[in-house]
Amino acid sequence: MTDTTATATDAAAPAAVKLTNLLGLPRPAMEAFFESIGEKKFRATQVMKWIHQEGVDSFDEMTNLAKPLRERLKQVAEIRAPGIVYEGESKDGTRKWVLEVSDGSYVETVLIPSENGNRRTLCVSSQVGCSLDCSFCSTGKQGFERDLTAAEIIGQVWVATRGAEDRKDTRKRPVTNVVMMGMGEPLMNYDNVVPAMKLMLDDNAYGLSKRRVTLSTSGVVPKLDQLGDEMDVSLAISLHAANDELRNVLVPINRKWNIRALLDSCHRYLAKCDDARIVTIEYTLIKDVNDQIQHAEELAALLDELPCKINLIPFNPFPHSGYEKPSRNQVMRFQQRLYELGYTAPVRATRGDDIDAACGQLVGQVKDRTRRAERYINAIQLDAD
Repeated sequence: MTDTTATATDAAAPAAVKLTNLLGLPRPAMEAFFESIGEKKFRATQVMKWIHQEGVDSFDEMTNLAKPLRERLKQVAEIRAPGIVYEGESKDGTRKWVLEVSDGSYVETVLIPSENGNRRTLCVSSQVGCSLDCSFCSTGKQGFERDLTAAEIIGQVWVATRGAEDRKDTRKRPVTNVVMMGMGEPLMNYDNVVPAMKLMLDDNAYGLSKRRVTLSTSGVVPKLDQLGDEMDVSLAISLHAANDELRNVLVPINRKWNIRALLDSCHRYLAKCDDARIVTIEYTLIKDVNDQIQHAEELAALLDELPCKINLIPFNPFPHSGYEKPSRNQVMRFQQRLYELGYTAPVRATRGDDIDAACGQLVGQVKDRTRRAERYINAIQLDAD
């Protein structure tokens, strides 16, 4: 005989309500949320200020909201940031957070203070792992799992600013600049990165200038064109080579959108900006690969018509990469040649390498669904044999 009691009881049980995470909602989406629960749009501004400017994650603390509204919000919404697994500080003042996101994976974000203390730049991740496989980047060797949500992206800014004593003093902001240069390729996660950046810029959230929010891309040309139609944050290009043959090896996405296509897209992006703007060219110097004088001259010729500066980044070694860091003298020779050819070309100081927070060293913990990490480890073992 079949027992239908349990089945009937189960069917009658109410389904669990999925809570809306308000942390990742930019203003239009926040306004739409409040309208959907029968509230006025101005509630969006109030709640955004509580979340992003006060660092609040409890509706009970939102004292300018009526108690019935606070109780209603508890039933339909939440403010959920990534959990802090590790927080460490380098001897040079760089701070790194390892954050646990919703599926148990770890991502990393790094806060880098300038030497004079006036600028504090947060390097934010956009993916769990990286969907690309640049040959000189340890982040890419761990493979890729998924895109981060908008809440998980802006949550990194929230974590870095929360609890800071001077958070309301714009001269002493805990985060003055944000660079989308952490784990992942931001333009491969366009639909989550853009809402997060809009929160960074919103005066009722973090209020950063568009010149102080920088998106770095390896060259997803269609999405770069789309970005220029929607906003005009600062732009950095991970170039690393001045010809397609070498860049195909270092940055494999170049095989889909080559250097010419990428630079043409940069010109289109700058044309859409409402002020004079330059592009930052990121160029990792790798010993005997792209660090010779002829490479500097080729780079200068390539960028002749693009308003830009060039950030030189000495390669940060990681095990079994097959690459080496160039000597300081070689870096200086490369830089000097670019200066002679009329380019601003600062050398980016290596920061936070004692806590594995330097450029290209962010690895987190990824449940790699691409099996790239497995192939990389197998290749290392074959080389060892």
